[in-house]
Amino acid sequence: MTKNLLRAIPLAALALTVQVHAQDRYLSEIFTDAQVTITNDVIFGTNIDFLRSSFADPNLYGPEVIQLQTLVSTSQPIPAPFFDPQDPSTVVKVEALKMDIYEPDQAVDGENARPVFIFVHTGNALPPPLNGSPNGTRKDSSAVEICKQMARRGYVAVSMSYRAGWNPLGSTVEIRRGTLLNAIYRAIHDVKQCVRTMKATAAGANIYAIDASKIILYGEGTGGYITLATVTLDDPSELLIDKFLPDPFEPDVSYVDSTTVGNIEGFGGSLTLYRPNGFDSDVNFCVNAGGALADTSWLAPGDVPMVSFHTVFDPFAPFGDGIVIVPTTGEQVVPVQGSNVFMELVNQYGNNSSFTNLVGNDPYTTRARSLYDTDQTHGTNTVHINANNEGLYPLVTPNWPAQIPGTLEEASPWQWWDPDGALAQTVVAPGPPPITAGQASQASNPNFGPGKGRMYIDTIMGYMNPRIVCALDLGPCGLVSIADSDPIAVGVELFPNPAHDVVRISSATATIRMVDVYDINGRRVHSENVENKAFNLHRYDLKAGAYFVTLTFDQGTVTRKLMLD
Repeated sequence: MTKNLLRAIPLAALALTVQVHAQDRYLSEIFTDAQVTITNDVIFGTNIDFLRSSFADPNLYGPEVIQLQTLVSTSQPIPAPFFDPQDPSTVVKVEALKMDIYEPDQAVDGENARPVFIFVHTGNALPPPLNGSPNGTRKDSSAVEICKQMARRGYVAVSMSYRAGWNPLGSTVEIRRGTLLNAIYRAIHDVKQCVRTMKATAAGANIYAIDASKIILYGEGTGGYITLATVTLDDPSELLIDKFLPDPFEPDVSYVDSTTVGNIEGFGGSLTLYRPNGFDSDVNFCVNAGGALADTSWLAPGDVPMVSFHTVFDPFAPFGDGIVIVPTTGEQVVPVQGSNVFMELVNQYGNNSSFTNLVGNDPYTTRARSLYDTDQTHGTNTVHINANNEGLYPLVTPNWPAQIPGTLEEASPWQWWDPDGALAQTVVAPGPPPITAGQASQASNPNFGPGKGRMYIDTIMGYMNPRIVCALDLGPCGLVSIADSDPIAVGVELFPNPAHDVVRISSATATIRMVDVYDINGRRVHSENVENKAFNLHRYDLKAGAYFVTLTFDQGTVTRKLMLD
């Protein structure tokens, strides 16, 4: 029943010029799929691949690393054997890191300074299906969908790869912790390299027509850990907090050896190839969908604004204080702080002040704020959502264990995959019975699919983008909502309400342009173009319960509650 908003708009409406919808840019989709250009496989950096290299014999890898660093420093090409994992002539392997760039076609988009949205994918710092999942690349379904949606809103969206590789099967927590922390640290370097490359491109020919002063990082799952660390790790001493020390009696020795893997920017290590290009790696906004912050001591006043989406009972990345869990083994890795904890501190520091007082009666803001300072219970587990959490969208998902024995609470309901694809069908646990990557992921996303995934992405878009607009000064800061006392709002009627099958919606004074229906979780479940003062809204297959109906007029929006019996 769910309709794609863009498909619901008649072609005549799509033909309207971008100038007519200038006030909607970044908030609404003003371009069509046909007006989005995708440039695949753009290389933004090359560095040592720790997953496929062998560092067992210094006599073998030492000279090769020196050779590689010399080639990079003198701008010479790296020989092909270093890129080929199957070539036995080298023990050190390198990876050309790539990004896919989604942008409104510059032939139809007159804006020449567009904000950049960088998507950092999930994957447990291992490639699929080695990570026990069919997801974990820049080509994931959610990555492609989100980047397309952002491009249709007028952003330049980048889905980037980063280096993977750690030992989740390590026999001790120290091995698991050390190898994971180093994997995340290297991924931070890759994100920073991507940012520096985009800034260098903007300063040159600016072929993507970007504004390098407005860069948003968005991390999903493992990418959430990476983006949060990227914007908060800014002092070498922060690598020496207790949880990062293999031996508490050696306070100057961290799991992360910057002399080997490079400083915070990724430069100067004995096993790194990145070199400065004259541009910084600063970004201006951070979003995490899942994941967690390594430690709240990394946060400080003046850090970039943050928006978080987090399932309240995430079984892998804690919503509050907790420990990172390896999805494939259930093993513990490192204690971290989830969105419910660090977002409270973000607000105490005033880092989200640009949108803290954002006024709007939209269902996304209404839903998020209604959950602050409440207790949520799944089974025997109760979580209190903190009160001062503006910027956090807590996702209270269905209590699946009560419905489907053997499943977990939901972790990433915005994800989906091809259940018949090779990655999903790969056996990742021999059993008996054998478990495929798709089955393993389905345990924490039992009713996955593109319909469900896009509904959650609708929520992400509806909540995130107005706050980006406020923080980056991309337009008027405020969700345009017609006051209840306005004649337009007074003249809106829904009858009958409660309704069983059809509800008649009418406006006494203004033409209704669009109707959107949202469930109580803020997910858009129906959308259609109206272009009339009255119309019949059919129930289709919506379940009984409460919904929000948002009507769009030329002057703004009106939201009404609708009950279906």
